[in-house]
Amino acid sequence: MLKEKKIGKDGFFMIKIAKNTLWLLILFSNIIFAQAFLASVSHSKISIDDQFELSFTFSGDNLNGLKNFVPPGMDNFMILSGPSQSTSMEFVNGISSASKTYTYYLKAKSLGNYNIGSASVEYNGKIYKTDPLSVEIVKGTTPVDKQKDEPSVDSEIAENLFVRATADKQRVYQGEQVTVTYKLYTRLNIASQMSVSKLPQYQGFWAEELETSKNILFSTEVINGKQFRVGILKKVALFPNQSGELSVTPFELNVPVLVQKKKRSNNIFDDFFNDPFGRGETVDYSAKSNKLKVNVLPLPKERIPESFNGAVGDFTLNSSIDKSKTNTNEPVSLKIDIKGNGNIKLVDIPEVKLPPGFEKYDPKISEQINRTGKIGGKKTIEYLIVPRTPGDKQIPGIAFSFFNPDKKSYVTLSSNPYTIKVAQGERVFEPDISGLNKEDIKLLSKDIRYIKTSGNDISKRSELLIFRFGFWAAVGIPLVALIGFVAFKKRDEKLTADVQLLRYRKAQKVAKNRLKIAQSLMIKKQDREFYTELSQALFGYLEDKLHIPKAEFSVDRAIFELQKRNIAQDVVDRVQKVSQKCEYVRFAPGSNGTDTMNDMYNELSDLIIDIEKSIVVKKNA
Repeated sequence: MLKEKKIGKDGFFMIKIAKNTLWLLILFSNIIFAQAFLASVSHSKISIDDQFELSFTFSGDNLNGLKNFVPPGMDNFMILSGPSQSTSMEFVNGISSASKTYTYYLKAKSLGNYNIGSASVEYNGKIYKTDPLSVEIVKGTTPVDKQKDEPSVDSEIAENLFVRATADKQRVYQGEQVTVTYKLYTRLNIASQMSVSKLPQYQGFWAEELETSKNILFSTEVINGKQFRVGILKKVALFPNQSGELSVTPFELNVPVLVQKKKRSNNIFDDFFNDPFGRGETVDYSAKSNKLKVNVLPLPKERIPESFNGAVGDFTLNSSIDKSKTNTNEPVSLKIDIKGNGNIKLVDIPEVKLPPGFEKYDPKISEQINRTGKIGGKKTIEYLIVPRTPGDKQIPGIAFSFFNPDKKSYVTLSSNPYTIKVAQGERVFEPDISGLNKEDIKLLSKDIRYIKTSGNDISKRSELLIFRFGFWAAVGIPLVALIGFVAFKKRDEKLTADVQLLRYRKAQKVAKNRLKIAQSLMIKKQDREFYTELSQALFGYLEDKLHIPKAEFSVDRAIFELQKRNIAQDVVDRVQKVSQKCEYVRFAPGSNGTDTMNDMYNELSDLIIDIEKSIVVKKNA
């Protein structure tokens, strides 16, 4: 009994020691591993055509003392978005833990092996750093090194989330509108804001983005017996500027999807909402729309009206003058309004033929564009015409022709002719001697009599005259003015003839005007319109400065032209970054405060100034 009792005591004592040791080990392990700062990439081997995810995750028992995140240098990569921040909390076996992740989406600039340095963060006064990472950027579409279970995850997501592009017409005439709609279909929860991986390219089209809701509004559709939430991402009006089969490349999105952690026997989406501890994780899924093809018919070559300049759609024509009676040298306003459906921006100005005796000034042109569905609106052209001679002047009717794709025929519209009665006004360009008085005539007669005197007197007077300042001023000033006027006229004619040069020289001024409009929209907190105006300021500037026709413009084309001119790579990267930011804003509802808008405004203003300086330096070099 004593032996058994002794053993019992020893056993009890050993159990107690083991128990306390276990608790100490657990506590110690929690202390040791409570804080960790780790870096990870979605793939270590990446195609140069693909984006990848770079994440920095800090883990600890809480996040109260976490601050001052500093990312590593990323000069070898384009930052498509980031850093986005997400936090998660877990409570397992009575122990709580928390983590915060900083995520970037990157794309490599060139092939090769690259190191990504350490990121740092401060927690409770201590600095934590991640280990460096390395990635290999390869050519083409080489498969990346995904984990073994990732293909099944992607395939399961693909069945429940996708982007679909549709065109309202597959067969159109050159210049006729095709509306392309991009919709997101999902049965999954989207964890955070989406980001654009790659914008579609509209080679061979003039593209005009249509107005949609600022935030994505979801409706419900049933596809193959499954109920999906469906939201419009983007709508674009395309106007083909050439015939043949044209293609629209896919629209690519990065969508962070919230899924349940993978179990052996369960689908990753099963019972997620039944998990009381939220043991979910975010999977970044690349959603790509389908490619579209449009068959474009050329415009008929038969019976093309003389006044046809390429307008396609359905329009009306109105004209007016502000007066039918006037005096010489007094201007008359001739206004022309073209309204209807079609690409109103590409409608050329109708020719105005004036009778002899009229002077015509460059027109003032204004546009009102409707982008709610069918592109249309009104273009107003206002001429100032000045009669120089009196009489009844006949202004012929103005002809305007367009091709109507619904009727498959050309239509010519004509305005009524106008008769303007012109009375004699002030004779600005005729000498007038009627103002001379009797004393002037007497002096004039004395001068005439002096002509009959001896030649010596005349010589003396002439000598005195040519040495007078007033003589040279009277002769020189008109001569200089004449030379200046001729030079200005020639320059003006050259600029007018060379539209490309005119656009090049006025590019910065036009961009500044658009930025002023954007600034007023920022003050009014109209963020969607603000970012649209910013985009148009940048794109319009690049079109004019790089001699890119509007119909052929794309960000990739602009970047190519900048690189061709040996513009600094950091400036080129900023062009892509700013243009993508303006596009991303549509997928980040509620994150576009005044501070963000102001930052974007300043960033774009600085970018245009830097491009201008770079181009001038390269031109003068």
